[in-house]
Parts: sequence; C-alpha cells; structure tokens
Amino acid sequence: MPHAHDTRIVPHGAAQMFDLVADIRRYPEFLPWCKALRVRSEETDEQGRGLVTADMVARFKGFEERFTTRVTLDKPSLAIDVAYIDGPFKRLINAWRFQPLESGSRVDFDIDFEFRSRVLQLLAKTMMEKALLKLSEAFVQRADALYAAPLTCSAASSRPEPPST
Repeated sequence: MPHAHDTRIVPHGAAQMFDLVADIRRYPEFLPWCKALRVRSEETDEQGRGLVTADMVARFKGFEERFTTRVTLDKPSLAIDVAYIDGPFKRLINAWRFQPLESGSRVDFDIDFEFRSRVLQLLAKTMMEKALLKLSEAFVQRADALYAAPLTCSAASSRPEPPST
C-alpha cells in the first residue's frame, strides 16, 4: 500500500497554513486533479473540533473517481486528519501537522492509501512521489498567493552600493 510523507518549511504562519488546508471548499480552485468538491455536512464535536464530511471528484490520467471523506479540523492542535468513508479506495488516511517556527512554519503531510482497482493501484505506485510533490507544491503556491509571496533569494540578496569616497 503506498505511503508517503512530505515536509515543507514555508514562510507563512502555522495557523495560516492550517486555515488554507482546512478550506476544502476552495480545493477545486488550485489543486491538481480536484475537479469538484461538495461539503455534505459540517459540525463541531464535544472537544470543539470541526468535523466536515465531503465528496471530492478527482480526475487523473483519464480516470475520474468520486470519494467521500470525513475531515477532522483541530485548530488548537494545528492538526487535520482525513478518514475515508466511501469510494474507490480500500483504505485512505491522511494527516496534516503544522508547527510554528521563528520565521514561518513546518508543514508535515502523510498519506496512506490503497485502491480497490489493480489498475489504479499500479498507476498510483508509479506516480506516487511525483504526485505528492505536485500536490504539496500546489498548497505552497496557494499560500504564497494568499499571504504574499516571500522574496526570492536573488531579490533578497541584492548588494548595496559601495560607499562613495
């Protein structure tokens, strides 16, 4: 079963990154392969965590699949957990963790899944690393667009003019 982990250090706050990932309704605007998303229900549990049940339609390499997940949004812990309900998977679990840093945050993303279809499973195994990097990069680019892109290294390292004598 494919499992992958990605860690990114980003120049945006942990709470900002949490909010970006928690805003699942906007996924079709910026995530590759996410063609549609519908929130079925939203509630808050007894611990104050948000619970969202949503359907997503994903399209990749000629395949289109709909699946349903239950998303737990725990803002005080800066944690998002996704549990599989229904669709083409035998198993799907993913987790986001956001850690504040001095200048930005660390974002950890884990995904563990197995498709019912052997064809989809084979495709997933061959494309897993590339797909995860593309997905992670889409979140970083969205954060840059929403929270103002940081200076690039070349722009940040411009040399001052030498003093005149």
